[in-house]
Amino acid sequence: MTFSRRAVTAAGLALLASACSPTKKDAAPGLTKLKLATDWRAQAELGGYYQAVATGEFEKRGLDVSIVQGGPGVNVPQLLATGAVDVGVGSNSFIVLNLAKEGVPVKAVAAYMDKDPQVLIAHPGTGVASIADMKGKPILLSDASVTAFWVWLKAKHGFTDAQVRKYNYSVAPFLADKSLIQQGYATSEPYLIEKAGGEKPAVFLLADDGYPAYASFALVTDRMIADKPAQVQAISDAIAAGWKSYLYGDAKPGDALILKDNPEMTQDLLDQARDKMRGYGIVPKDGIGAMTDARWAQFFDVAADQGVYPKTLDYKQAYSLAFLPK
Repeated sequence: MTFSRRAVTAAGLALLASACSPTKKDAAPGLTKLKLATDWRAQAELGGYYQAVATGEFEKRGLDVSIVQGGPGVNVPQLLATGAVDVGVGSNSFIVLNLAKEGVPVKAVAAYMDKDPQVLIAHPGTGVASIADMKGKPILLSDASVTAFWVWLKAKHGFTDAQVRKYNYSVAPFLADKSLIQQGYATSEPYLIEKAGGEKPAVFLLADDGYPAYASFALVTDRMIADKPAQVQAISDAIAAGWKSYLYGDAKPGDALILKDNPEMTQDLLDQARDKMRGYGIVPKDGIGAMTDARWAQFFDVAADQGVYPKTLDYKQAYSLAFLPK
């Protein structure tokens, strides 16, 4: 399931070394070689990164980038901090702020998803017409989600931990019990539920309810920012171009690399995910990769008010606005 990428553990370095091999397009000589670690197995939610490789966007900027596929237990910030990879994908805003909290010398330099694709999913005809209607109802959540977007839901809607039920990354419990609500990605679980259950679920994007998080960040080390700023800018720009091409141009090159990296992926899942990313405005056509101090402040204030971070945390250490895509 897509959402298990939310769980990040320290086993990542060993897993990467033993199980993952870089995927790349043959490049011309004389380019700077870099490794880019994704936060999950190849899928449409990573399409912009694959498209940037497949269409030569990195090469145009002097870079030869190999994608190292992520998966369960892969800790992207750790891989960056230890020098195992040069660029990483950060799943969500909590992961980015955790870098500042833990003193990890890694920063987000672009946010390619203007809206976090996180959704809550309910059965139709059960009286749930909005997220606010979910108060008091049982909700299937992963452990990682309880310390992430659940914090915001409790602050905004007065949800309580008594509502939480353990989510095991299967849609089977949801399909079997119409009283349940479950977490998911707008681009994945609703489609899987509809295919498995024959019924279109009610889907609620947290961003449309005011959730201020970004998602899908380009992460680089503080050392790279200090020593190779032009390279950081090239990375930021190439990925943005890849996302625009993947969602608003011809996605076939990126899809080919995704399907090669992840044999379990299917073309129909890729196609519907792109439709969802466009339809929800998750990756906008213009301004791809943008971030603002105001939006980060809004997100931090909610999390700090709920005790996730100390209010004295210098959260601006987690990101840089100096390398937003041109």
